Amino acid sequence: MAEPYKATRAGVWIVVSVLLVILLFAMAFLYVGWGMGGDHPENSMSASGYAAMTMGIVATLVLGVGLMGLVFYSSRSGHD
Repeated sequence: MAEPYKATRAGVWIVVSVLLVILLFAMAFLYVGWGMGGDHPENSMSASGYAAMTMGIVATLVLGVGLMGLVFYSSRSGHD
């Protein structure tokens, strides 16, 4: 039988470091992406764009929370 995986201290630090690098790249991309419309108003997003983005984010969150709730409900009620 295979031995269960045991996390090493070095492995944990590698994973944390990689995740921090990804977070830094995402923050840099966010800064550059949102900053591009500041100097050039023709490139900035309109009010309807912000409204559509907000509705998309809310719909995605509602869908994700709803599906996760169904997963937990199904697991607890024994339907799996």
